[in-house]
Amino acid sequence: MHDLKALRADPAAFDAALERRGLSPVGQKIVSEDEERRAALAALQDAQATRKTLAKEIGQGKRTGADTSALEAQAVELRDRIVGLEERAAIIEKSIDDVLASLPNQLDPSVPDGNSEDENVVVHYRGEKREFTFEPKQHFELGEALGLMDFPTAAKLSGTRFVVLRGALARLERALGQFMLDTHTTEFGYSETSVPLLVNDDAMYGTDKLPKFAEDSFRTEDGRWLIPTAEVPLTASVMGDILPADALPIRLTALSQCFRSEAGSAGRDVRGMLRQHQFTKCELVSIVKPEDSDAEHERMTQAAETILERLGITFRRILLCAGDTGFGAAKTYDLEAWIPGQQAWREISSCSNTRAFQARRMKARYRSENGPAFVNTLNGSGLAVGRTMIAVMETYQNEDGSITIPEVLRSYMGGLTRIG
Repeated sequence: MHDLKALRADPAAFDAALERRGLSPVGQKIVSEDEERRAALAALQDAQATRKTLAKEIGQGKRTGADTSALEAQAVELRDRIVGLEERAAIIEKSIDDVLASLPNQLDPSVPDGNSEDENVVVHYRGEKREFTFEPKQHFELGEALGLMDFPTAAKLSGTRFVVLRGALARLERALGQFMLDTHTTEFGYSETSVPLLVNDDAMYGTDKLPKFAEDSFRTEDGRWLIPTAEVPLTASVMGDILPADALPIRLTALSQCFRSEAGSAGRDVRGMLRQHQFTKCELVSIVKPEDSDAEHERMTQAAETILERLGITFRRILLCAGDTGFGAAKTYDLEAWIPGQQAWREISSCSNTRAFQARRMKARYRSENGPAFVNTLNGSGLAVGRTMIAVMETYQNEDGSITIPEVLRSYMGGLTRIG
């Protein structure tokens, strides 16, 4: 998850990168433990070589009838020493790995300093906020009045933070997902993929969801995980692989259900569909050579923006500051849609470049000119379907409570132009 060789070469630079995220220095501690581990491994190799020599001497002595008891006693002592060195090296290695696994990715130099979302930087705006001649309603007010958005039934079935969609709103959700997939596959070269919704520990660890975010995900009784996003199975599909260079870039997309426990969000967005335990998302994943990851990040974000532009949703692109950038990301752009009913900007997509952070965790490489090298992985929402539906409903609402269907979706809606 971090380049130990680079850390050894410059622990101060490693600590400076951590300081940008508000974390305490650990570089010298890791270097000291690594030196102890390497010393134990060197002593282990010497002891193993000595044991090999002793074994030959004991064998020769037995063949000639010589007394080998002293040599055998020495071999027993040496065996115990080898076991101790192996255990010591393993303990130190685990200690180093545990620390490294808990540390976030190093930030890209272009990421601005800052401690919270208040210090994020607006890159650009697209579209104009709609001027209403009436007081715009929130999506759940619209959906419930139409009889097509049912939270009480969902609560009866599953508890809070679920919804049952009916009729035209259920079809609108499906239409949005299909529109996203069609755009990303036919225009941006992403390959549509159907993925498992249950994954193992290795897939979650490799995509930096474990151990840090275990409480944010749902785990089954047999030890598997419900995916928090299709990023996990799409990215982990190259776990442990050494890819041919000409196979890159790999661009994958999936429309899937996603599951999040929303741990720590008690009391936030309790009404409506903004923050749910189960939701649909169109995921984008790219696997590229390191030198191509910056351009791919821009390309991916533009693909997500295209969906919003064609839907006529007003949005802005945000470059997240150091304190708001996610654990596994080196750099992240958020797309925030204007939600008229709330009179607020709400995140609708997050596109992140993780560089080699995930690749190191899941040992995903490609054959470079200089031998196997780690790929770079990127992931983004293209888009979150439920939040996009909220933006559509609130942007295209009419004074009588009906909702006009954006033109790009009408062919997916069987020609329907209005809900309600």
